[in-house]
Amino acid sequence: MRWMSFEVDGRASFGLAVGEGDAAGVVDAGAKAEFADLKAAIEADALGELASRIGTEPDYALADISFLPTITNPDKILCVGLNYKAHQEETGRGGEDNPTIFVRFAEAQMGHLDDMVRPTESIALDFEGEIAMIIGKRARRVSRDDWLDYIVGFAPYNDGSVRDYQRHASQFTPGKNFMKTGGFGPWMMTPDEVGDLDAIEITTRLNGEVMQNATSDLMVFGFADLMAYCSTFIDLVPGDVIVTGTPGGVGAARNPPLWMDAGDVIEIEVAPIGTLRNTVVVG
Repeated sequence: MRWMSFEVDGRASFGLAVGEGDAAGVVDAGAKAEFADLKAAIEADALGELASRIGTEPDYALADISFLPTITNPDKILCVGLNYKAHQEETGRGGEDNPTIFVRFAEAQMGHLDDMVRPTESIALDFEGEIAMIIGKRARRVSRDDWLDYIVGFAPYNDGSVRDYQRHASQFTPGKNFMKTGGFGPWMMTPDEVGDLDAIEITTRLNGEVMQNATSDLMVFGFADLMAYCSTFIDLVPGDVIVTGTPGGVGAARNPPLWMDAGDVIEIEVAPIGTLRNTVVVG
């Protein structure tokens, strides 16, 4: 199943993405159920029952709705830095015994097809194609063997980074939280449909040219490691997001650096889940 958040006729809702190509649409679960949003439906463990009840006949074509971040109101977004060997090598950082964790705020996110904003304060807007995993139930001190029991879905994510602000000090937070730099969507896919979780493929394209490509088995700290580590220091709750790190090939590591600017189109394809696409504006 592919679950998404969207807006239509000025109303925020959530639903089930169905069909492909010209037949692609969304079943409006928000209009048919008592849940305020996708996070609330996840918290109630209601997605399976909802899918059975609402059917597969779309209420809207995807072209007629505006995509919102897959989870619009997560309690926490935990991001993982330096989690692919190639990215460690190109940055000259990483290699510690534990994951590098920083936070992103929900207000800094945007949905599929929304504008990605290069702030006027910087020219150094960079892309980071990543896999996001979404927490399905409250979790604390989860064992590596049980990690998948707590995951409700996976989604494409672009951890857009304003590099000069990221490097102002040893902490990443400012450069990772400019408004509308964190792309999330177009939807999440439930684990049963993803298939082999070690073979999820990330491809980042800038104006159609491949910038990054890797598979999930190349992560230094895998999904199980990240779930166990993050749930050690805090309770994870339904709708929380763990963004699992970017492969090598980021713009900052190129010679000369490759920054995004107005009119650029950045795509994060996470196969088999879907493709997140945003166009850059300055603001």
